[in-house]
Amino acid sequence: MLRHVDIYDTTLRDGSQQEGISLTVEDKIRVARQLDTLGVQFIEGGWPGANPKDAAFFARATDELSLQTAQLVAFGSTRRANGDVASDPNLRALVASGVTHVCIVAKAWDYHVVHALRTSLDEAIAMVRDSVAFLTEHGCRVFLDAEHFFDGFKDNPSFALSVLDAAEEAGATTLVLCDTNGGTLPSEIPTIINSVKEHVSLPIGVHFHNDSGCAVANSLIAVDLGASQVQGCLNGYGERTGNANLIPIIAALSLKEKITTIPPHNLELLTPTARHIAEITNLPLSPQTPYVGASAFTHKAGLHVSAIARRSDAYEHISPELVGNHSRFVVSEMAGRQTLLIKAAELGLELTDDATTSLLQRLKDLEHRGYHFEVADGSLELLMRQALGWTQPYFQVESYRVTTDGYRGPELLTEATVKVQVQGERIIATAEGNGPVHALDQALRQALQRTYPSLTTMGLDDYKVRVLDTSSGTDAIVRVLIDFSDSETQWTTTGVSTNIIEASFSALTEGFVLALLKTTSNEGSAP
Repeated sequence: MLRHVDIYDTTLRDGSQQEGISLTVEDKIRVARQLDTLGVQFIEGGWPGANPKDAAFFARATDELSLQTAQLVAFGSTRRANGDVASDPNLRALVASGVTHVCIVAKAWDYHVVHALRTSLDEAIAMVRDSVAFLTEHGCRVFLDAEHFFDGFKDNPSFALSVLDAAEEAGATTLVLCDTNGGTLPSEIPTIINSVKEHVSLPIGVHFHNDSGCAVANSLIAVDLGASQVQGCLNGYGERTGNANLIPIIAALSLKEKITTIPPHNLELLTPTARHIAEITNLPLSPQTPYVGASAFTHKAGLHVSAIARRSDAYEHISPELVGNHSRFVVSEMAGRQTLLIKAAELGLELTDDATTSLLQRLKDLEHRGYHFEVADGSLELLMRQALGWTQPYFQVESYRVTTDGYRGPELLTEATVKVQVQGERIIATAEGNGPVHALDQALRQALQRTYPSLTTMGLDDYKVRVLDTSSGTDAIVRVLIDFSDSETQWTTTGVSTNIIEASFSALTEGFVLALLKTTSNEGSAP
């Protein structure tokens, strides 16, 4: 029987502490859905008693998140020193969060107890025992995050183990050993974890930070030693240098050690999930990210290319398709052609030699200008069809205009006008919106929906802007990504320009074209 390890994602809590990340409640909902689709076992949603945003997230999650594989976890801390559990606001917020799984942090390093909590070691142990007992009595399954455990064990192993004892005696379900400062080295892990295993009977989890660059290695070693839960963040987000990156941990355990983590058929979602969440956080995913980066399976001309052309495993440690990625040959025309042919076949298209050649050149030119088609599948499909000579027949934009009036009360008034040709008819439509993109979206819908009523089912799900050359200031090139969906599918389009409205309108119109193309394809009359 295959061994299983639970994957516990804390992107929405610990990952959000990374400099430059500021997730809205809507962002947190979207990330949670992505993680659930990927198949992690636990999603830590935040600290409901700490701030209004996390409280709002848990309030919305109860109604809006229909998780299929994951359990939502609320994070908090033990009761206050010399306090009463029944009146502790943090513990009461955990119980009121509406979730059945909670994770509480407790000091496991005597140095922190004395200098940060300013209390006695006996009181720190009582805080753990009382808090776990209170939560279990209210029907919660409790994970104990033993904060600074590795440093604490090295300083005072007796106290660190006593913290675990108190949690176990009070009814905790899993004891999580945290390397909060991230300084523990792989050579130190076996002695500490083996000592814990000899002392407690509960399942052990681990939570490593990456300050010494060892978080992934430490996590894998801990699993080899018997840990049954790994905490971390997708893409390695987190304070300072980040948390253990769950992407290589999941891939290594599942593909190399044959330990089940997420459902095996979901491993190919690792790459699209990592890239999608990178777009939500508005932080570019490093091309060199193991397994899922754009360069993870990229090869240059020379010995590597000639070898891998004959044997794909010559310079690739796994088949990239297993994690949803693909090989790239950055100067090999043959390899580039093959990639496009495979993608075209997925769309039901058959590229000719001439079309493939022109498309390759077109893609190179556009990506040089800042386009990124890896996350804009809709725009890539239109490029492929255009390479085959297809011209969209649905509408032609004659012009568009956006105006924003001065302050009128508490809000600005934005108005958009579009002029389009639809089946030989010239249509002018004007609409107001809460910003330029919303106004253009409403005006374009108004112009087209009479002829194409199917557009009423299309939604604009997300809108992202990334500045590509920050040194240019307000004259910088920006890339816009817009996510669309209808009742059956999702697609993303992109636009690039020094004018943010031009980039937005380009992505917007492509999204409308894709919506109409999908509708006519479903009706069996695709152009």
